[in-house]
Amino acid sequence: SLYFVSVNQILLLLLILTVCAILYNKVHKAPSALRNEADDLESPKEMEEEIPVVICAAAGRMGATVAAISSIYSNTEANVLFYIVGLKNTIPHIRYKPLNFVRFYLPLLIQKHEKVIYLDDDVIVQGDIQELYDTRLAPGHAAAFSDDCDLPSTHEMVRSVGMQNTYMGFLDYRKQAIRDLGISPSTCSFNPGVIVANMTEWKNQRLTKQLEKWMQRNVEENLYSSTLGGGVATSPMLIVFHGKHSTINPMWHIRHLGWSPDTRYSEHFLQEAKLLHWNGRYKPWDYPSVHTDLWENWFIPDPSGKFKLTRPDS
Repeated sequence: SLYFVSVNQILLLLLILTVCAILYNKVHKAPSALRNEADDLESPKEMEEEIPVVICAAAGRMGATVAAISSIYSNTEANVLFYIVGLKNTIPHIRYKPLNFVRFYLPLLIQKHEKVIYLDDDVIVQGDIQELYDTRLAPGHAAAFSDDCDLPSTHEMVRSVGMQNTYMGFLDYRKQAIRDLGISPSTCSFNPGVIVANMTEWKNQRLTKQLEKWMQRNVEENLYSSTLGGGVATSPMLIVFHGKHSTINPMWHIRHLGWSPDTRYSEHFLQEAKLLHWNGRYKPWDYPSVHTDLWENWFIPDPSGKFKLTRPDS
């Protein structure tokens, strides 16, 4: 069954967000009378567990969010609670793209769950989201990410398009405040487009306050720039979570599909992947882009006609 729950939330940084939570409850089969007593005792807990997934829906890209939801829902038997976050109204004077910072405020969005998954909207999921949710976080860690050096098969892609996979690509090491952190510029970076987070640890460590502090310091000292790497939202997370995060199975975040329209992964490799991420300029609903067939498997045409695919023959 499908439920819609509307949630209004005011985030800091003058970002007015509307949170729309969509709950997909898969219909589970009734316990069989032939099951043994142990199975019957375990099944209610399993059936009641929800997996909260937060997805940001950028302006004009709700079709992308729907594709992500479609891929998740079709590949799992779990109960998934979707929190879809979008702008209530446009705020043209905001310097940075506001939705990039939603991941800083996960505890404000997720009140009743201990654990949450955050996803960018330019992803599709080919595996069971339960597997990602079951990612183990080490004691004291508030989040798990995919390290940018974790999968050798992606290294050629990174080199071919000139991407950075170290802290040097995100932090300005000419600034004393960055050098004072004592983090080597050759340290492997991570991508926060897919996050598995523990809300209790996040709140106890006051991570939102720390992230805000490093955003404020950037305003005052220009410590990092969007021209240096993946944008200013990534850099504070690299600082705050340095040495304090767990890792996601590399196959659960195959990324860089949107960095170049001329560079492709092997089809066999992508078929084995659990999650695909078109981070970069070249989105799978636009042209040019690569591996669009994998994304279109989950595309649902917009009945309002507002979200349309851009293709060479369109």
